[in-house]
Amino acid sequence: MLGGIYKKILNRMPAGIFVFDDRLRVRFTNAAFRRCFSDRAKGKGSLKEALGCGEEAKACGEGASCVYCAFRNVMQAAVKDQAEKSDTVSADVRRADRTDKITVRIRILPADDKGKLFLGLTDGTYQTELAREMLSARRIQQRLLPAGKSAGGISYAYLYIPCLEIGGDLPDVYELNGQTYGILSDVSGKGISAGMLSAFVKAGFDRKQVSLADALCLLSGKFKELNLDERSYITVAAVRIDEREKKIRYAAAGHNAPILLKNGPGINEIESPAPPISNWIPDFVYAEREIPFEKGDVLVLLTDGVTECANSAGDLFGIERAESVLLQSHGAEDFISKLKTALTVFSGGKFSDDITAIAFDL
Repeated sequence: MLGGIYKKILNRMPAGIFVFDDRLRVRFTNAAFRRCFSDRAKGKGSLKEALGCGEEAKACGEGASCVYCAFRNVMQAAVKDQAEKSDTVSADVRRADRTDKITVRIRILPADDKGKLFLGLTDGTYQTELAREMLSARRIQQRLLPAGKSAGGISYAYLYIPCLEIGGDLPDVYELNGQTYGILSDVSGKGISAGMLSAFVKAGFDRKQVSLADALCLLSGKFKELNLDERSYITVAAVRIDEREKKIRYAAAGHNAPILLKNGPGINEIESPAPPISNWIPDFVYAEREIPFEKGDVLVLLTDGVTECANSAGDLFGIERAESVLLQSHGAEDFISKLKTALTVFSGGKFSDDITAIAFDL
């Protein structure tokens, strides 16, 4: 129906395009339409086949839900009136592993003088594809999170609640030379740019470095190679737990939420003043410090999304409430569970920043 050159042109269009006849048989769909509506579309056939709607009826239009199909209705209206029609329609699209609810703007125009062919444009297809790519990016980011509950013989638990589809916080726990490492980073911004920067931290933090200070210095050097502006920065809190010597070695880069240690009946706030990884201070050298711990202590790393979580009155959750939750907790997992509940109750479940915390049973 269409020449090869015209198909190539239409397949390069970011908007979804389809052609159908007066019997509502789809005669052509471009690549953007097929990516949006079905991952196994043939490019032509019934509307059911083109949309991948999952209706169980053998023939398109005979299913119980077909009468409510807004996509089909606007096509029928264009055929009946032989005139341009437009609407915003929703459709359930089945894919290999899920069912997506998508919403697009559709515009249909007569394509010939005989009233036999009609051209359909789905102007929102590109935006729908972007939303689906955001979902894929979120799933990829989820795979960057710690996979287990123990590393180097140390049990841990963590809380990760991104405020948008993609978060800028990144918790990481791993083992090196029989010791347990915990890294908690927070990057500037939100959304896609923050997600990309957090992925940079995951790839750029050298897990083979025994010294946390050296790892931060190397990460800082790699960050400078990105040549980002002064609005971009990374804060990091990093710990190395040596169970044999009963010592915690730690380093920080501008991480304003303290590291907490539950020691007997009290709380120790460990501070390590140092600037974020950025282009603000050239060639800053990060240092590593140490503190002893005792069996039964709980070590906690928080991002500022926890301490600066606000309620409807504008009050902040603060470090004092976090410490209070820790004092009432029996171990790392109990603390993370209680912290999530406390933050949800305090804020009413509305978070304006990523919420991330890691707790270790020492």
